[in-house]
Amino acid sequence: MDDFLVAAASFVVAMVALGLVRVLRGPTGADRLMAVALLGTGGIAALVLNGTALGDTTAVDVALMLALLAAFAAIAFVKASGGYDDDEATK
Repeated sequence: MDDFLVAAASFVVAMVALGLVRVLRGPTGADRLMAVALLGTGGIAALVLNGTALGDTTAVDVALMLALLAAFAAIAFVKASGGYDDDEATK
């Protein structure tokens, strides 16, 4: 089972590497944000799979922290791009 998890993590990393094309060539900032979210999610998945396969709970903890940081990064991007207005939300 551990070999399968390591192989799955390798597959996830390979597919996420293909997402780098969209980060580099994305026509808009939103496309780039979605690609970076894909990279973050794939990295988290790879860490969880490897951590489970190797019995390393530290990798799972790091993955959870990265997931939290990715959520804050998405919120910061939306606020910085003007996609959300605090005044309209309180109406």
